[in-house]
Amino acid sequence: MGPRVVIIGAGFGGLGVARELRRQGVADLTILERADEVGGVWRDNTYPGAACDVPSPLYSWSWAVNPAWSTRYSPGPEILRYLREAAEREGLLELVRTGQEVVSCELDEAVGGWRVTTADGTTYDADVVVPALGQLSDPVVPAIPGAETFAGPAFHSARWRHDVPLAGKRVAVVGTGASAIQFVPGIVDEVGSMTVFQRSAPYVVPKPDQEYRPHHHRAFARWPSLLTAERRFVFWLTERMNGAITGEMRGSRAFMATLRAAWRLHLRRQVKDPALRRRLVPDYPMGCKRILFSNDWYPAIARDHVDLVTETITGIEPNGVRTADGRLHEADVLIWGTGFSATDFLGSMRVTGAGGADLGEHWSDGARAYHGITVPGFPNLFLVYGPNTNLGGSSIIGMMEAQAGWIAQVVRRIADGGARLVAARREAYEAFDREMQSRLRDSAWSGCSSWYVDGSRITTNWPGLVAEYQARLAEVDWSELEEYAVPVQAGAAGGAAT
Repeated sequence: MGPRVVIIGAGFGGLGVARELRRQGVADLTILERADEVGGVWRDNTYPGAACDVPSPLYSWSWAVNPAWSTRYSPGPEILRYLREAAEREGLLELVRTGQEVVSCELDEAVGGWRVTTADGTTYDADVVVPALGQLSDPVVPAIPGAETFAGPAFHSARWRHDVPLAGKRVAVVGTGASAIQFVPGIVDEVGSMTVFQRSAPYVVPKPDQEYRPHHHRAFARWPSLLTAERRFVFWLTERMNGAITGEMRGSRAFMATLRAAWRLHLRRQVKDPALRRRLVPDYPMGCKRILFSNDWYPAIARDHVDLVTETITGIEPNGVRTADGRLHEADVLIWGTGFSATDFLGSMRVTGAGGADLGEHWSDGARAYHGITVPGFPNLFLVYGPNTNLGGSSIIGMMEAQAGWIAQVVRRIADGGARLVAARREAYEAFDREMQSRLRDSAWSGCSSWYVDGSRITTNWPGLVAEYQARLAEVDWSELEEYAVPVQAGAAGGAAT
């Protein structure tokens, strides 16, 4: 009997790991999904204008290339359909159990296995647990005084209320991040008026989108190498952005200067009012926060019935939003475009490892993991899209596929009897973390406030190129892993895995 594997989350990460494990001959797989269907962020984010800011030829599984994308930057519903159809073709949907929100994972030291418990009390026994929760799965609503008193509908962009009519309404939007720059243009023609509250302006550069016409689709279907070539070109281009932001690429300053010039020209062309333009200039270096792509954000903000407010919000009242200048901005509907708890890698799930160690407490000063995957004291718990694996550019799917391949190698070794309970050696774990933080100190993300930072540590992002990460995970370095005895002794470990 092979190892029992429980995967938590049925988005790109979880489904991708399941596919790779199956390819390696691991058959006993269960995917637990808290929602009623698969899809991850593309299931949850149904707001008007939702789309990916990475070109679809690259933002897709390497094993499921799609010659039928409608546009280079595909809309959310199309990405969700692609994910579901690809997963169905691979037979992955039959592994998914929906409506199963995991609340705890506990290492059973008596048997050397994991007990996974869901909110409805269902338990699953597993030899291997793979949390694939994603960094952008739990919405954040800031704790603003009086928020609960707002008299009208109020909702986060990731929980869009399609039953709330916006036609002719006074709409208040809090936040100007990646979601807001999509849904604000998506509803601007519908609302009566809109007030957008901006804490800091984003850098928004042109989005080189393109519609794929029937002749493109025919060519891609007839000559798959064309799609492969486009995927490789987009990968090369996004790697240049990764390298420029991290400062680890030759010519990074020139690349960032070019990108900054494109942003400045984009702003000048699309916003004619000098006073409004000044308020749309970021007060931080380019790359410190996520660089955004849009051709319709600036025109939407420049509309006559849209007001951009840069004063600090001091409170929410039944009839609107109060700012530090004493003004009440009246509103009928309040929409939070305030992002996600990206640095909280466990969500509401409690993970208990050897000796009763709590992973959340272990990460109290910032999450960290060897390769973003494994933590000492938590054997056979392998994270997908874990600490220090996010990107400032390029497709996260490339990172998650590398993780899936690495995890599959370890689980295959377990299945073959070559290992039983495996986690990173503490020395390797600590050395990896020191490397991450040292390299990140020289990146554009260092020294500024963003969702990449947890306290004083950058816990979300990878400091190099995707190609480097893929190379480092291509083959498991067993000397940097440790095998735990069964039963596990609290805080103790055996010799190296072989």
